[in-house]
Amino acid sequence: MNQTSGGGAARTGASSASQPGGAGDEPGLWNIPNLLTMLRLVIVPIFAALLFAGGGHDPKWRALAWASFAIAMITDLYDGELARRMGLVTDFGKIADPIADKAIMGTALIGLSVLGDLAWWVTVVILVREIGITLMRFWVIRFGVIPASRGGKLKTLTQGIAVGMYVLILTGPLASARWWLMGAAVVLTVGSGLDYVRQAVVLRRAGLAARAGQRAANGQAGTA
Repeated sequence: MNQTSGGGAARTGASSASQPGGAGDEPGLWNIPNLLTMLRLVIVPIFAALLFAGGGHDPKWRALAWASFAIAMITDLYDGELARRMGLVTDFGKIADPIADKAIMGTALIGLSVLGDLAWWVTVVILVREIGITLMRFWVIRFGVIPASRGGKLKTLTQGIAVGMYVLILTGPLASARWWLMGAAVVLTVGSGLDYVRQAVVLRRAGLAARAGQRAANGQAGTA
């Protein structure tokens, strides 16, 4: 999750100066943050199998599915932060981390909708936002990095807890609570998404203006 607003944003936002030896000396592939990302990718098919095991509504299998989902969410919280703090940002991490985030969350949302536990419109809204923001980050990355906002981080946390509660077989007050929590997650998803779009537009305009100014300055220097 994050991008993204989570670990992925931390990885992308880390400068080359934080890497050992600078940009020309990238850390090796096999490090703790990348291993956590790889673990999350491995968990995706395991989670899907557990979610649909026993017909998809067996409380025991769903509890195991929740455990695997929780592990994936926990690794998402730490891999990007570790990469930034330890100077272990790699090209693999920048690409694989957001893919892993979207894969586990997308699998959970689509799986729950297929099983009839979550409305399809919720799944569509969240996935369109997540995929759209990820593509937009790559679109403006040549002008700079869009930092993870507080709204984005809160969205990721709320989304993860809400989806996790839907993975479990719950009844009574907890079932009602997860409905309200998912509603809050959808609001935060849309709101933070619109804020990222605003930041991207501002960043792109500033980048284009800076480039135009640089070209003008180069042109004046050439005629001097």
